[in-house]
Amino acid sequence: MAPDFSPPHGFTVNNSFTKINYRDVYPPIDPKRPELSQKGSVVLITGSSRGIGREGLAQAFALAGAKAIIITARKVESLEETEAIIKQANPSVEVFPVALELTNEAWVKAAFDAIAKKYSTIDVLVNNAAVFEADGQLLGSTDKVGWWSNFEVNVKGTFLITQAFLSQVNPDRSAHIVYLSSAAAFLTLPANSAYSISKLAVIRLAALTAAEYPNVNAMALHPGIVVTKGTNDFFKPYAKDTALLPGAVANWLTSKEASFLRGRYISANWDVAELIARQDEIVHKDLLTTQLSGLDGIVAEVAEVKK
Repeated sequence: MAPDFSPPHGFTVNNSFTKINYRDVYPPIDPKRPELSQKGSVVLITGSSRGIGREGLAQAFALAGAKAIIITARKVESLEETEAIIKQANPSVEVFPVALELTNEAWVKAAFDAIAKKYSTIDVLVNNAAVFEADGQLLGSTDKVGWWSNFEVNVKGTFLITQAFLSQVNPDRSAHIVYLSSAAAFLTLPANSAYSISKLAVIRLAALTAAEYPNVNAMALHPGIVVTKGTNDFFKPYAKDTALLPGAVANWLTSKEASFLRGRYISANWDVAELIARQDEIVHKDLLTTQLSGLDGIVAEVAEVKK
């Protein structure tokens, strides 16, 4: 029987690693759980002026009791609503708005210099900022500038922020990076090439960050399907996930409970209780990583060519 991809849950259940899926916050990922507390932590969230960054990530880390949340956007004025949401969730959180064009190396340096004057270190980085350009355009006729902008922001921008973050991490203490990726990285959807490829690169960036820095817990997260400014019309009937769901899962990923997922990819919809129950299987079989399928079980040898 062919998979049922009908809305609203078709894409959620047919791309699932766990038997149970959620589309809203549930008890194990509740940011108010004491085990998920961010007390004393300084958190940096890129792309904070709207959508998941504003209504999900910022709110979740505020509810978790972060010491400070650094929010970024090209224009600081656009962060006023985000600051209000944070303060409503937790009035005691320090909010530090920073102007940032993450594709510009000089801007990134200036932003981190400003942050360093206020905070000795950043404990958590959430790489959320992204664009979704050249959607619906085939490779042969796509707008070149729009197509490449996905890589300028989603890959280069994410790299520049990650590099700046890693440069200030004390090697003697742990730090966390949550990379917002997408299930689109694994779906071969025509007329969606740039976004898909760029988000696959983000998943690899998470894996390589974890491999290179043993003290950094880096993971890639598909946020589910949330209605945002950039939601494709095709996906709107499927967009039933709350913005707070990926925010709460991102916060959970920085906890000890999720440490076995470092370097891996998960969806915000997946049941974290089942992930925890299957952690030995996940680690032993190296699941939830990007690999070339079809190589397992092959006993290979090199043939000698007679001349």
